[in-house]
Amino acid sequence: MPERTRGAPAALTIARIRQRIVRCARCPELRRYCADVARVRKREFANERYWGKPVPNLGEEDARLLIVGLAPAAHGGNRTGRMFTGDGSADWLARALYRSGFASQPSSVRSDDGYRLIDAFMTAAIRCAPPGNKPTPRQMANCASHMEDELNALRRIEVVVALGKIAFDTILRLLRARGYASDVPLRFGHRLEYALQPPASATGARPLRLIASYHPSRQNTNTGKLSQAELDGVFIRARTLIGRAKGSRAR
Repeated sequence: MPERTRGAPAALTIARIRQRIVRCARCPELRRYCADVARVRKREFANERYWGKPVPNLGEEDARLLIVGLAPAAHGGNRTGRMFTGDGSADWLARALYRSGFASQPSSVRSDDGYRLIDAFMTAAIRCAPPGNKPTPRQMANCASHMEDELNALRRIEVVVALGKIAFDTILRLLRARGYASDVPLRFGHRLEYALQPPASATGARPLRLIASYHPSRQNTNTGKLSQAELDGVFIRARTLIGRAKGSRAR
């Protein structure tokens, strides 16, 4: 990430950003929807207490891999309070991250199950579960500053994996606003990979690799559009680009 402009406010800590996300009320209609889902619940989870609020990011600020998703699932992250936890998409992603050394275990079921990211940081284009998984442009704009704050705090990112076109478009727009550029046109497609260079004025900024991936949603996995091996390949490629985790991160 590029260094902040001289004279600009200091970057927020990840802990502070998480507090802001959980308390965010910029989209009252989404807060009501998430609360209603938490109140009614799915029969399968009728005896559980839902989170029912905006879902914060996951990971540490010294991570070298940034994973960008779409939004919490109504009965996944909105239930468990942790990104990509407790639903089918989480199952697929956790296996892929574990196999490539970016997660401590191959399952992400509930917030207290011991699952943690290794050298990776997970965020999303929108932090509240939207009806039908279709956030509006206004809701996306309202949520954008949370990811801007995260990018200010993440100083070691080398590779970005965008899960789905909305995630791809969101992170690309924010990186372009920071002056990152590519020598080729950028379009979304599974396993398409791009080199992004920071502006010359951003002293100490790191070049980035952006990898596009289909989202591990049921719409993609149940139809065969995305296989587990194909998703695994995305993160194996990310691991190859980053190299073996160092120190305590080594598997």
